[in-house]
Amino acid sequence: MDEAKEKKIPRTLYTYRGEVTKEEGIRYISHLDYADMIQRAICRAKLPAAYSEGFNPHLKIAFASALAVGVTSEAEYMDFELTEALSVEEVSARLAAKLPDGVKLSRLRLLKGRHQALMAAVDQADYEITLPGCGDEDAARRAVESFNEAEECWYRRSSPKKTRDIEVKQYMKGDVTIAWAAGTARLRMAIRITPTGSVKPGEVLSVLCDAFALPGDAPMAAIHRRALWGGGRSLMDAD
Repeated sequence: MDEAKEKKIPRTLYTYRGEVTKEEGIRYISHLDYADMIQRAICRAKLPAAYSEGFNPHLKIAFASALAVGVTSEAEYMDFELTEALSVEEVSARLAAKLPDGVKLSRLRLLKGRHQALMAAVDQADYEITLPGCGDEDAARRAVESFNEAEECWYRRSSPKKTRDIEVKQYMKGDVTIAWAAGTARLRMAIRITPTGSVKPGEVLSVLCDAFALPGDAPMAAIHRRALWGGGRSLMDAD
């Protein structure tokens, strides 16, 4: 066999980064189901999607930090690869038309040159928690203030396989802030995402309620991701 024929010609692939939402109607689907919805939309849009090579090829797509079940978001990010360099306008229009209810494409860009993988780039997530049934504004503000002043706070994370204690404050970037309206507290927080771990906003809320007596109906809290950052920049702008 001719040696030249044995050599594989490298493919030229084009990476697009998109900012998408996860809205109220699909807040309870898992991250895997959410990712599958987007992959099917790419296929329905008949975009020239790139697939991995090997015995079990799959669409070349990657997401940033996975969102917990029950949490909505205005800032989810994905990188996907195409075999043709279509214009951003064309890809946006074709993909947006096929996305399901609850997922909207906010922004799209074509990445050029070398770029850091999304999961490696992300280091911070911003959240807003709407907590109803708080009742006493002074008590709520005291609880948040005490949490902010504490040097350490612990949360016990349990799963079917193991239980471990997590020191929460190491993952908090700045103080939790609170706004108040008619018995409902609106909490905002920034959480660090590190190579060794992080903490979920629902876990922070549990600590606030259980260890610092934050009043409110925690099971009815609505958690929303407002932003993801990498090195102080939006992931949409990061290289």
